[in-house]
Amino acid sequence: MPSARPLIPTVLLSICSIGICSTCICATGNANDWPQFRGPSGNATAPDSNPPSTWSDTENIAWKTELPGRGASSPVVFGNRIFLTAYTGFGVDTEEPGDKADLRLHVLCFERDSGKPLWDKSIKASSATQNFGQRVADHGYATATPATDGEAVYASFGVSGVVAYDLDGNLMWQAEIGDETAGFGSAASPVVYREMVYVNASIESKTLFAFDKKTGKEVWKADSIVKSWTTPCIAEVPGGPPELILNQQNEIFGFDPITGEKLWWCAGVEDYIVPVPVFNNGVAYCLGGRSNRAIAVKLGGRGDVTKTHKLWQSTIGANVTSPVYYEGHLYWASDKAIENCLRASDGAEIYQERLPTRARIYSSIVRAGNKLYVTTRDQGIVVLAAKPAYEEIAVNVIKSDETLINASPAVSGNQLLLRTDRFLYCIGE
Repeated sequence: MPSARPLIPTVLLSICSIGICSTCICATGNANDWPQFRGPSGNATAPDSNPPSTWSDTENIAWKTELPGRGASSPVVFGNRIFLTAYTGFGVDTEEPGDKADLRLHVLCFERDSGKPLWDKSIKASSATQNFGQRVADHGYATATPATDGEAVYASFGVSGVVAYDLDGNLMWQAEIGDETAGFGSAASPVVYREMVYVNASIESKTLFAFDKKTGKEVWKADSIVKSWTTPCIAEVPGGPPELILNQQNEIFGFDPITGEKLWWCAGVEDYIVPVPVFNNGVAYCLGGRSNRAIAVKLGGRGDVTKTHKLWQSTIGANVTSPVYYEGHLYWASDKAIENCLRASDGAEIYQERLPTRARIYSSIVRAGNKLYVTTRDQGIVVLAAKPAYEEIAVNVIKSDETLINASPAVSGNQLLLRTDRFLYCIGE
């Protein structure tokens, strides 16, 4: 394991995941699949889906299932199975967190059609796990969203390592990624591409790992990955092979996903990175930093591409949350509950509007059809029209569930899968 030095505290969350251009990288079984954080193409978009615009305790709830523990990870779907992570035994009750030695980290499996629990497998947390405090209390110990290729499910638990289970819940392998912690913890989700699983362990060991998905053996690694809480992205490049994109403090990297060769690099945001990039037509849009910056980079370059491929930089961006791209515009809700729209061609501001919540927003926006779904922590989901003018369609709150929402929803067919601290909901008819 590579050595690591502690990093400065930072914000993380709901964040973890992958983004690529409109061509799907991940294998999918059917149109209902959402096999990783932000969907099959990693861009948080379900172009042909039409989930409900409105719901409540008594309207458009197909089913709900009580969860055995808390977590900020999002559900993923493949076929008739839903996978999710959670934690129990420590830090569940913020006033009496308990004994860290009792912390268990769970991978859960549910039946897609009914929400029926199918299996629950857990591992004991590493002794290097962060001590409980207010920063950790916000998000907990199960922040990274799992990923599945329809053959296995892969989950990362930071200093407790990466685990792979087959679809029946049998442990296939477990791999270590480092033992350092910082700030709010770790959040980077695993990414599955071809025969490998990629994990950004910037926090745990300043390392980007590529593991064999069947054995868990290290295939390649990249060192000196700094202050990056985000998930690496597999992006298709017009006229060229796919690239693995990783955004970190000061730099954006493009790697060969098969060999690990660093293909290009570009000057980036001068601060830690949490949001996941989105891609369209060979351009990556990268947000990050407490100063809220956004950068557009043309893919496919070689070497230092700062002067040749960096298209624009904006002083409007996001500290935590990730954007979506739609019809020439970027949309996202900042952690300060501001909805943003930028023109993708030049980064020009189209609008900024305050959302109906005063709480921080940690989950990332999702587009389904012509609607945007923005998940707040304490005021449910705000549904907006996907157009370059602020238009609020509905605000949906399940009043019987007063727990917080840190997880981004998944789209499966014409339904939403939403995870709160207490329940997993299927929203739709």
